[in-house]
Amino acid sequence: MATQLVTHPASLDHVTPPGHPEQVARFEYMTRALLAPAFDALDRREAPVTDRAEILRCHPESYVERIEDAAPMEGYRSLDADTHMSPGSLGAAMRAVGGACQAVDMVLDEEATNAFVLMRPPGHHAETETAMGFCLFGTVAIAAKRALDHHGLDRVAVIDFDVHHGNGTQDLLWNEERALFCSSHQMPLYPGTGASHETGAHGNVLNVPLAPMTGGAEMKAAYDNIILPAVANHRPELILVSAGFDAHMADPLANLNWSTEDFAWVTRRICEVAADVCDGRVVSSLEGGYDLDALAESCAAHVDVLMEAGA
Repeated sequence: MATQLVTHPASLDHVTPPGHPEQVARFEYMTRALLAPAFDALDRREAPVTDRAEILRCHPESYVERIEDAAPMEGYRSLDADTHMSPGSLGAAMRAVGGACQAVDMVLDEEATNAFVLMRPPGHHAETETAMGFCLFGTVAIAAKRALDHHGLDRVAVIDFDVHHGNGTQDLLWNEERALFCSSHQMPLYPGTGASHETGAHGNVLNVPLAPMTGGAEMKAAYDNIILPAVANHRPELILVSAGFDAHMADPLANLNWSTEDFAWVTRRICEVAADVCDGRVVSSLEGGYDLDALAESCAAHVDVLMEAGA
């Protein structure tokens, strides 16, 4: 089965103010990288607009209405100092959720072994009733809930290797004992959450903070000795990934020293665990990454490994 790439040009319609790091060019650079001949075998699908009911698996009606009402007819609407909406932002976010849910459906229906959802805005900072950190809806958490509630899975795992802690995913899955949320992230750093003592209502949250300047060797030890054994012990039927590439040494928003090959390594190890516990079923969704060249290169390396695993 081929690896599925879920994407849509609506991501270009989410326009942020000039100089904002979460910019349209991110999508353009990654899309261009994945048009190389090495990626011809990808099963390319358009991300659909999500059914509103999917968002309501994680966010209350009042919050969804507030985001809908905030969408501007022109210009920008600032939800906080970092998080902005343009006229196309709501549609892009709805397709990001729709794409992640479609990827879950296709992987669980055995139409693909694994999938990568190339959409923006990202989602892992969006809390139950708070948009923040460039994020509107908790895309990966919503996809996890679809796997559990729509497909009837007993257990899923979410692995977040973005350099910033996935506070939103943690908040949305805090009380969900069927979901194990594991995050490696720089600390101290925005958003200030993700301490190791934050363990979820059912011991279902595992945070592994990394000190500034941590490189690949320390990251590999954290995954091999802490995160991946916990995932394997959870025995998930699906692994979801919040794939942020801002731990790269070239990224301007943080201070970890991962290389492009480190992202390939962690992807390969995730896929190896998935092969052992859930027939290789992995759904990965884009989060951060703000040096455009490093982002495109790391994203391509991530997808290349997914394709190897899914072949």
